[in-house]
Amino acid sequence: MEIKYLHAFPVAQRQHLAHNARMVENAGSSRIAPYPIAVIMERVKLANRWATERWDAKGVVRDVMPAGSGERVIVSDENLTQILFPGLTLRLHPDEAEGYIYNITSPQPKLFIMWRMRDEVARPESLSVSYHEGARWMDAEECVGGVALPPDLLPWIAEFAAEHYRPEPKKKVRYASSKDKGVASRRGGAT
Repeated sequence: MEIKYLHAFPVAQRQHLAHNARMVENAGSSRIAPYPIAVIMERVKLANRWATERWDAKGVVRDVMPAGSGERVIVSDENLTQILFPGLTLRLHPDEAEGYIYNITSPQPKLFIMWRMRDEVARPESLSVSYHEGARWMDAEECVGGVALPPDLLPWIAEFAAEHYRPEPKKKVRYASSKDKGVASRRGGAT
């Protein structure tokens, strides 16, 4: 299977699965992921005097639940709970193309999940595959988790990034002069 534009980026994981061929052909340069995504959030109870539990994004899977389905507990015991949150959509934006390239060319591409606590449960709010957007979320002190990017999304992201990435033009180098430093020139005889 040959994927247009993928050769432009040294993608760390080049595992192409035969059943993904149809998905890649239909994806084109669409801004919406070729399939809906469900996020797995995990709660671990802690024996700690400052915190009683820790929430983390554990992974993502293809969402096969009917539209409108709510979250459901998939693992539960006294110390660990995993909840599946269906119905999330990954959207790509042309101005984030550079962040997509940084991500897919890294040794371990990630899907970033921004989540918030609501009703004592960590609920995923947004998804991104841009390093830049993930960093902005963290800078804004949002709760962000990075999970392994499903390999079948790599060709779709690579094609979109190749189509929309425009490197910034090189800036002309301007060297500092004594006037830039607030010091008068000594060439005219003035001291």
